[in-house]
Amino acid sequence: MKQIYENYTAEDQKVWGILFDRQFPNLPKAATKEFMLGLDKVKFTGTAIPNFEETNKVLKSLTGWEIYAVPGIVEDGLFFELMANRKFPATTWVRKMSQLDYLEEPDMFHDVFAHIPLLANQAFVDFLQAISQFGHEWIEDEWAIHLLSRIYWYTIEFGLIREDGELKIYGAGILSSAGETKYSLSSEPNHFEYDVDQILDTPYRKDKMQENYFIIESYEQLYQSLPEIKSKIELKLKQKREAVV
Repeated sequence: MKQIYENYTAEDQKVWGILFDRQFPNLPKAATKEFMLGLDKVKFTGTAIPNFEETNKVLKSLTGWEIYAVPGIVEDGLFFELMANRKFPATTWVRKMSQLDYLEEPDMFHDVFAHIPLLANQAFVDFLQAISQFGHEWIEDEWAIHLLSRIYWYTIEFGLIREDGELKIYGAGILSSAGETKYSLSSEPNHFEYDVDQILDTPYRKDKMQENYFIIESYEQLYQSLPEIKSKIELKLKQKREAVV
């Protein structure tokens, strides 16, 4: 499908503007510097919903990635296949005014505002592409996908990074939420150093703010952890098969 830009209503544009203007002031102190740089490069503002065609020209020139319009949440096989080929699936619909503070299903403010700016960072997208290739490879194994989803959840969606001695946010699930932006950096939740074993053993909840956040030192650290992620998941799969036997 395509983003049909002229179909956006005045309410759609207003909702985007409200969400952007409400969250943007929180970000210079809270978000990773790479997100802020990316936000500037893709030229997102509160004055208009991003045009995918224009954004894709920028992304392709920077890292070779592009936004791929989808109607909503896609099944795992397509999700991993798209990202393994450097296409980020993003919905084109915007929440209604009555849904400003809560949605069960992510809209384009989450998919686009929160995810796309970091696609301008090469180490980050190389990590994203690689774990998507893992997912594509393991798509027939439900347990492998479940384990891989914990890596994705605690990095791409809810990851923190240490920059100049301070905690910053790079996870899109946090960056699209004003409430979780403040909460994730507070003393309330648990903060752990990035640890593949611990992440693989840590379940998560989708219906509440997270209890646990994992901190990376750099995006290169994420990329360099790929062999460990693959080997640790393969080990767990082997252990499960042997336990059944």
